[in-house]
Amino acid sequence: MKVLVTGAAGFIGYHICEALLARGIEVVGVDDLNPYYDVRLKQARLRRLGKGFSFHQLDIADHDAVRRVGEGAEAILHVAAQAGVRYSLENPFAYAASNLTGHLSILELARHSKTVKHLIYASSSSVYGTGSMLPYAESERADRPSSLYAATKRADELMSASYTHLFGLKQTGLRFFTVYGPWGRPDMAYFGFAEAIMAGKPVTLYENGTLKRDFTYIDDIIAGILGVFDNPPDEAASHRVFNIGNNQAEYVRDLVALLEQHLGVTAKTINLPKPEADPVETCADVSALHALCGYVPSTRLDEGIPRFVEWYKGWRKLRGDG
Repeated sequence: MKVLVTGAAGFIGYHICEALLARGIEVVGVDDLNPYYDVRLKQARLRRLGKGFSFHQLDIADHDAVRRVGEGAEAILHVAAQAGVRYSLENPFAYAASNLTGHLSILELARHSKTVKHLIYASSSSVYGTGSMLPYAESERADRPSSLYAATKRADELMSASYTHLFGLKQTGLRFFTVYGPWGRPDMAYFGFAEAIMAGKPVTLYENGTLKRDFTYIDDIIAGILGVFDNPPDEAASHRVFNIGNNQAEYVRDLVALLEQHLGVTAKTINLPKPEADPVETCADVSALHALCGYVPSTRLDEGIPRFVEWYKGWRKLRGDG
């Protein structure tokens, strides 16, 4: 079996590739290796992917290139995107190119392919905006995005729904909730906090760290993705959207306390008001995904953060900061 993974050098994409390769599946990975964050980290992830993996550096907005490398794939796991809520205020056109045109390229590949049986793509918990009821359920309104990033991810869902209606594509969208863990993204809060703590710089907390997030460990995320991969849509439900989270909201201040404990350094903190685009709390209702594949996230924050810190210390040494 041959599977195309977009964003293969990214945090979630790398772990997807690793899990598929462990099953003996042929994986074709694509990534543009853009410098949004340290490219050395992306390259280090790729170097860990061995037999059965081939890599193509390309922009998914380049439809002709995507079509060529995707030939013969039986499934697509599309997790490439321009990430980051706040960065969308600085560079909005990057989001249009990657998240909209790039998603359309993948839809067109699947539409014209004679082999693709299932397209799994990344959405985001940010589509729920700031006024949704907790825990967020897939039936909740998702038409009030509070950032351009959120708007592009919701647009991806609607584009996918239209392609299923028009062309019968079997698709599953996954709304990820605050994924963390080893080989993670430096732009995410937990990673940035660790960097600041080790550098002796202040950690910025909003509302004294009382915002709450549904932190989801990467191994639980991969278990959910594989559950979806193993249970593709039937003809009666060929486009689905699922939450994939931990179903447990944690205070950001507790995250910082765990980082302090395991890094062995006390954080300097500054307090600021909550940005307008940030929700007070996020929490995923994962009952639909559980019903599909038995998904049960099992990694507590006080288990996942020590694993991240252990990896992070090794990464600091590898890049010359240890």
